[in-house]
Amino acid sequence: MSKRVLITGGNKGIGLAVSRAMLEFGYEIIIVARDFSDCPIVGVANVTAIEYDLSNIDGLHELAKVVGDIDILINNAGYMQPKYSYDDYPKEAREHIMNVDLYTPVELMNIFSKHMKKQKYGRIVNTASIAGQIGHPDIWYGIAKAGLINATKIYGKLLGAHGITVNCVAPSPTETDMQKDNSEERKAEFKKTVATGRFATAEEVAKAIVWLATDCPEYINGICLDINNCSYPR
Repeated sequence: MSKRVLITGGNKGIGLAVSRAMLEFGYEIIIVARDFSDCPIVGVANVTAIEYDLSNIDGLHELAKVVGDIDILINNAGYMQPKYSYDDYPKEAREHIMNVDLYTPVELMNIFSKHMKKQKYGRIVNTASIAGQIGHPDIWYGIAKAGLINATKIYGKLLGAHGITVNCVAPSPTETDMQKDNSEERKAEFKKTVATGRFATAEEVAKAIVWLATDCPEYINGICLDINNCSYPR
């Protein structure tokens, strides 16, 4: 039976790789993002693209009405702002990144888990980051991702008895557009910590997300799956 999948930020990078992989399962894909100008799968069968600014928490219930009931939620959208220092971080910038990277994913879990509980099935996967484990120069990005990892554990406990699994992935730097915000010096230093001396590809991270959202056993619930090639072994 075909499933309905909501992927935030499914228009590019890791999210696009997830969207493409889910299409191969024959699932119906709903992508929510701010900009679809460069998204290659807009107009493809079984793909619905919804333009929405995920920093707008107040509008999420209206967004959910447009989306409808779903079986799988991929909270993938996120961004960082390394241009701001820890002691000179504008309030507006802080609130915006916390909305997109933490508060909206949590609220979407609240909203869409209601139907999942009724049908006794659901899969939720959150895209966190190694930044939430080891820290990051963009302090509010790191704080948001750490909160998302913790939220994953909490919601795994809250929803597991209803047939819903909630897991997350914590990739180290990945070859996506997000890297344009990182300095070449920082990227080179991080690659020294990686066993193979390279960043992950979007497709590698997407494979882990898709597995957690489809084939992984129900007993794998509330976990954070590290994807960092020995740069943070634990």
